[in-house]
Amino acid sequence: METAIVAGGCFWCTEAVFRDVIGVSEVESGYIGGTVENPTYKQVCSGATGHAEAIRITYDPDAISYAEVLDVFMGTHDPTQLNRQGNDIGTQYRSAIFPLDDAQRVEAETAIARADADNDGKVVTTIEGPATWYPAEDYHQEYWEGEGQRNPYCLAVIPPKLMKLRKSFQAKVKA
Repeated sequence: METAIVAGGCFWCTEAVFRDVIGVSEVESGYIGGTVENPTYKQVCSGATGHAEAIRITYDPDAISYAEVLDVFMGTHDPTQLNRQGNDIGTQYRSAIFPLDDAQRVEAETAIARADADNDGKVVTTIEGPATWYPAEDYHQEYWEGEGQRNPYCLAVIPPKLMKLRKSFQAKVKA
């Protein structure tokens, strides 16, 4: 198993997408890229800690490559929006990839270049790190499967992302 860390806006939304991807065995919501140790959701939401809401993906590289993970990531959020995704505004909602080694860094650069070519050179996704990962509070984990199904924000944002996943990455979607 291998690990990827990406930030693409609200972690509830990116987590929901990757839970449906073949080869992904675990998705954990958390915080990365900031200056405060063990930040809380409230601290990160303030924008003052420098952290991004992110997900840590555990996946089987025999079922999905790191490059494919990044393509799904770039294709299911808007990598052209600086420090926001839709109505979520602030650096905590930035689009970023946090490579865990040099090989992932090279793949991240290549994935950004592919996405940039598809988006008229407007991709603002950054490559950051190394940085410390902090798991989000328990109530944020598997949010869509629980509370998210009753949350109006999630009901407005997550289904379109899941439809985009199914349309653009049909061969990588769990049955």
